[in-house]
Order: sequence, then C-alpha cells, then structure tokens
Amino acid sequence: MILRLSSNAQRLVLLAASCGTGLFLSYFSIRTALAAHAVGLQTAEGYERATRLEPADPRNWYLLGRYWQYRLEGPDASRAIRYYLSAVSLYPASSDVWLDLASAYESEGNLVAARDAFSHAKRDYPLSPNVSWRYGNFLLRQGELEPAFVEMRHAVETDPTRGAEAFSRSLRVEPNIEKILDRILPPIDSVYVDVIWDQTTNGQTDIALEVWDHLVAIHPRVPLRDVFPLIAALRNNKRIAEARRVWDQAVVVAGLADLQGPAGSLLWDGGFESGVAGGGYSWLFPEVSQNVQIGIDAREKHSGSQSLRLTFDGKSIVTSTDICHYVPVSPSTSYSLSAWVKTKAVTTDQGVRLQLRSLGTQDISSVVTPELHGSEPWTHIEIPWSSGKDVQEVQVCLVRYLSDQLENRIKGTTWVDDVALVPEAAGHSKP
Repeated sequence: MILRLSSNAQRLVLLAASCGTGLFLSYFSIRTALAAHAVGLQTAEGYERATRLEPADPRNWYLLGRYWQYRLEGPDASRAIRYYLSAVSLYPASSDVWLDLASAYESEGNLVAARDAFSHAKRDYPLSPNVSWRYGNFLLRQGELEPAFVEMRHAVETDPTRGAEAFSRSLRVEPNIEKILDRILPPIDSVYVDVIWDQTTNGQTDIALEVWDHLVAIHPRVPLRDVFPLIAALRNNKRIAEARRVWDQAVVVAGLADLQGPAGSLLWDGGFESGVAGGGYSWLFPEVSQNVQIGIDAREKHSGSQSLRLTFDGKSIVTSTDICHYVPVSPSTSYSLSAWVKTKAVTTDQGVRLQLRSLGTQDISSVVTPELHGSEPWTHIEIPWSSGKDVQEVQVCLVRYLSDQLENRIKGTTWVDDVALVPEAAGHSKP
C-alpha cells in the first residue's frame, strides 16, 4: 500500500514520528548494549550498572547475586539474597536462581527458607538432574537420608556422570555400602565402572571390590579394559587370588569367555585372539619399539584366526621384546610352559624364546624354553616348571639371548601362537 500525503505538514509529521521511533529504538538498543558490556566486566560495579540500565532483566540481578555469593574476597550471602529475590520477583520460574538462593539461605543458617527455595526449584524443573543433585545434597547435610537418596538417584539416572560423586558423598553419611548401591546407583554399567575407578584411585580397594561384586550380580556388559585399574590395585596389594577371580568374572561379562586358546591354560589369550592388551591379565606390549615391528598377523597362524608377528630389522641387538604377560598360579604346583613358533630367515643362532619368572616372593627362579632361528615351520616348544610354596604369580615374556656369534644383530620374522601355561595332573603336584 502506498500512503499519499496531501500536504507538506503531513509529511513533516510523519518524518518526525519516524525519527522519534528510530531514536526510541536506538536508545533501548544502546542501553541493552551498554548493560551487556557492563556485565562482561564481571565486577560489582559492572553488574550494578547493568541493573540500573536494565532493571527489568532478571539475569542482571541474578548475576549480581552470584557475584556477592561466590566472591573470593569476602562473600556476602545476605546481599546476594536481596538480589536473588529481585531476580525471582521478575522471573519466578528460574530454577537456577532458586537453587543459588537456597544455597545462600543455607549458608546464613536459614534452613526453612533454603528448603522452600529448593522446593520452588523442584516445582519449576522437576526433571532437572542439577536440581535433584543440589537438593539431594542439601537433604544429605540435614541427615534426611531416604528423601536425599531419592533425589540423588534421579540425578544419577538423568546424568550418569554424577554416579561416582553421588556414591562417595552418600558413603560419608551411610556406611552400609549395599544400601547405598541399592538406593543411589541405577543399573547402568558405566555408573558402576566410574564408582569402581574412583574408589580404586582413592585407595579404597575393598569398597571397589564390593561394588564390582554388586555389578556382576546385575549381569552387565563391561569392556575388559574397564577392569584394568581394579586388577592392578589388587595385584599391587598382593591379593592375587581376588585379582584372578575378578579377571575371570570380567572375561565373562566382557563376552570373551569362549575365546579360543590352548585347553587348560592359565595364561589368558595365548592365541592373541581378543584384541585386548595393556593391563590386567592380558598381554602387555611396548608403547614404542624401534628394534622390532610388532603386529598381529591374520594370514599366518597355528590355530584360531591370527598370531603374533615379530619382524626384526637387522640393525639392532635385541635381548628383550618387552612383550609380557602376568599369570596367576597356585603354589607348589607343576606346570608346562609352551608355545608354537614359526621363523623365516632369522639370523644368528639365538631366536625368540619364552621366559618365565616368579613374582612377589624371594623365589626368583626362572626358566626359558628352547629357541628357533633360521626358517622353521610351526614348531612346538615346551619346558616344565614348578612353583615354590609361596608363589602366586609369574611373568611370561618373549626374550632373546645374546648370540655367541660375532654378529649379534638379529634380522628376520618370527610368529608366535598358542602360548600356554598348563598345570599338570594333581598327582604330579609338588608336596
């Protein structure tokens, strides 16, 4: 539509109105921009100026309240409360303001007002994990455990990353671990794993073990690597039997119980089939190896689907591959250590062999299998070994002895498969 003006006076009136509207809008735009700039200063003066420029904006009052509540140099909760109340009077549905107002009231000892503020936050945002978390912690501090546990569980269900902290905080007021597990932790695998890791890291191995047993009872699906820290803690405390039990359970819950390997062997994944390495009772490989290329070979294997391949570059003298495996064993028992090995053009008279040595006792005896060099088809190497009366754990490593030849540098490729440590029949056990 085209507006036709009949006189210059009408045109001037319209122009004046347009200019006035523009100036009005510009004023508010400039004022808003100035308020935003003042807030960005993150100072008391800046926040106060923002409330003067934009007094109807609840966010400015909220930020001013947070400044005084969490100020490092002398916080002032009573002043913060005044500003929070201004914010909620402008926007009563803000759970964030109610939560900080509740905290300020609690710091002033006004628990009735704090509870009321938390109740407002719950009504405004009942599904919020943050609201449930902060309200649940308030109830914990008041000793109201059952309603606190309800809030904490909801917080963990909606935000599983809070599980470890919810567990540790609840444990401070309720020593019954089983009760906390039932009330606080939902049946979420990652939540339990986080709790186990947290307790293990803090040296609470017994608690971590109890949480693990509770996790196993709910039939989880947990990656084997998630159990490495607990196994390491148990091993470091020489609790080998428990470490072995946890590992056996972990193999099941990881879905690796049917992993193909030598029958009766205590050495897990002797056929290098799992793809799991780096901790627990799995293979340990060096992070960096300059003298030998280490890999898994799916084209060359004795059994299963793959084997371990070692390719030596011929430029270095290699005496250790740093490929090892911890194995829990029984004291005073006879075993057979064996593997299948294949070589291709391995130089010198000293190839790769298996070395077994005892751990954790004064018995540091060790044995080594025969070696293979040159070019040999898949060959079974084996040696007997008997554990001492106090031996509960051994280490099996791939090693190479120095050659008697003038040239000690080794070149060529070796494949290893079906490594096994098998106990002999009970009748052959040591007295």
